[in-house]
Amino acid sequence: MPLDLTEIERVAILSKKDFLERYVKPQKPVVIEKLTSDWPAYKKWNFEYIKNVAGNQTVPLYDDRPVSHRDKFNAAHAEMKMSDYVDLLQKQPTNYRIFLYNLVKEVPLLKRDFKWPKIGLRLIHQLPLLFFGGKGSRVFIHFDIDYSNILHFHFQGEKRCILFAPDQTPYLYKVPHALISREDIDFDDPDFQKFPALKKAKGLVTNLKHGEMLYMPEGYWHYMKYVTPGFSMSLRALPIHPANLVRAVYNIFIMRHFDNLMRRWKGQSWIDYKNDLALKRTHRTLGIQTA
Repeated sequence: MPLDLTEIERVAILSKKDFLERYVKPQKPVVIEKLTSDWPAYKKWNFEYIKNVAGNQTVPLYDDRPVSHRDKFNAAHAEMKMSDYVDLLQKQPTNYRIFLYNLVKEVPLLKRDFKWPKIGLRLIHQLPLLFFGGKGSRVFIHFDIDYSNILHFHFQGEKRCILFAPDQTPYLYKVPHALISREDIDFDDPDFQKFPALKKAKGLVTNLKHGEMLYMPEGYWHYMKYVTPGFSMSLRALPIHPANLVRAVYNIFIMRHFDNLMRRWKGQSWIDYKNDLALKRTHRTLGIQTA
């Protein structure tokens, strides 16, 4: 039995008015297929170009290992020269990913290749973030710490994106004091016996191809899998709902520091405690009886 997923709506292009009225105000995801068609990046952005302009940059890498008490919040697992990393992506499958990296800050030349979309969101110009991954690599399901509205652009290859609205959180086994679900859930092939609440979750799905943009409203859960090696860029806008702005401030200035403190104090028992609590709370809230 697969997850209950509906294809995300797609449009070729949208006016500012339609984007705001039809998607931002109701907080509804959409794929805009042709938004980047007049960007230099549409023709230029591929692995060889990135290698040529940013090959000497040392980049932080993440893999799919479970969260450990030894790791700080969002701490990288390794480093590599961008040129070596691109070679690795093209040579063989790898779990190493680049995640939330402001490569544009390190290589200002890249700023010339894209345009800031004028579609009604006040985008944060200091934070164009890049993401890279090899074939089959996955990003654990999570929602963003700052509750941003996100414009997620994909380049080179194909990427599968699964989203869940914030109101689906009760079914997703959210880990306390964190932005993630339990990491032993395989969202490609979930174990409904162990995680029966997932059967109630209603999600959205799309496969992004080169140049396409996915709008992810604030607080949306997202799981990403690279169907082929590729890379993406996210542009962000602050939350428009005051309650989400308060949640963002709490996450950034209180939650993540508390979690780091508890990891140092309690070690792996803190991680294990949170994972166990995620299971118990979800089943108790939904009245699910398990062995």
